[in-house]
Amino acid sequence: MIVIPRSIAAAALLLFSALPAFAQTTDAQAKPIAVQMYTLRNVASLEEQLKIVHDAGIHAVETVGTQNASAADLKRLLEKYSIQVVSTHVQLSDLRSDLDKVVAFNKSIGNSVLVVPYLKKEERPTDAAGWTALGKELGAISNKVRAKGMTLAYHNHDFEIVDFNGKTGLELMFEGAGPKLEAELDLAWIARAGYDPAALLGKFRGRMFAVHAKDNAPTGQAKEEDGFAALGKGVLNWNAILPAAARAGVRWYIIEHDHPLDPAAVVKTGAAYLNEHLPAGAGR
Repeated sequence: MIVIPRSIAAAALLLFSALPAFAQTTDAQAKPIAVQMYTLRNVASLEEQLKIVHDAGIHAVETVGTQNASAADLKRLLEKYSIQVVSTHVQLSDLRSDLDKVVAFNKSIGNSVLVVPYLKKEERPTDAAGWTALGKELGAISNKVRAKGMTLAYHNHDFEIVDFNGKTGLELMFEGAGPKLEAELDLAWIARAGYDPAALLGKFRGRMFAVHAKDNAPTGQAKEEDGFAALGKGVLNWNAILPAAARAGVRWYIIEHDHPLDPAAVVKTGAAYLNEHLPAGAGR
C-alpha cells in the first residue's frame, strides 16, 4: 500500500477546490442545455421550479420577464441552485417602452440576451411589407440593446411561418432586421406550421442563438397537453434536427413544453434525451 503524505494530499485538495467551477463539472453538466421557465409556471413556487431544474442536472434557464421576483431574490435563488440565466423572454411592448429598466434588471442577474417571445394579434403583420417593416424596427432595437452590451433575439410560433412569394414572414422579418438580430427557433411550432425544422434551421445558419427543444405528439394524442410531447417522445425527427442545429451554429438547446401535466417529468425526460444525443462540444 502506498501512503500519501498528509501535506501532499492537503495541497492537492486545496488545488482542486481552487479550480473554476466549470473545471469540476461533468460532461453532461457542460452540455448547452437549459429550461424555459414557462414550462414550470404552474409549480407552486419559484424556488421549487429552480429545484426541479437543478435536480434534473441542468444548470441554465431562460426566464420569463422578472419571474415575478425582485432581481435580488431571483439572483439569490439562482446562486443557491447553481443556475445561470442564459436569456429571458421580454414582450415587444416592454422593449419599446421600458428598455432601460429591462436591461438593468437582466444585467443585475447576469443575463445578456433578450428574446422577443410572441406577438399579440395587433402586433402581427399581415403582408410581406409589414414583416419587413417589423424586422427593421427589431433591428433598431437590437442596435440599442447592443450598445448596452446585450443581444436581442426573436422566438417564433407558427403565425410567422406563412409564405409570401417564396419567403416566410419570419425570413422577411430577419432580412429586414439585418445580421445583428439573432434567432431562437421553436422547432415544434415550425413543424406545426407545416415546415421541416431541419430545413428551416439551415436558412438561419450563423445567427442561431438557441432552439426551443420540444416535441409534438402524434395527431389526435395528448389533447390535454395541447398536443405537445416530452422531448424525444413525439413525432419530430431528432436524428435530422440535431445535426442540422449543430451545422446552423445553435448555442443553446432550451427544453420547453407549453402545457405539461407533469412539468418535472418533462424536464427530466428532456435533459436525459439531450444528454444522450447531443455530441460533446455542441453549442455555446
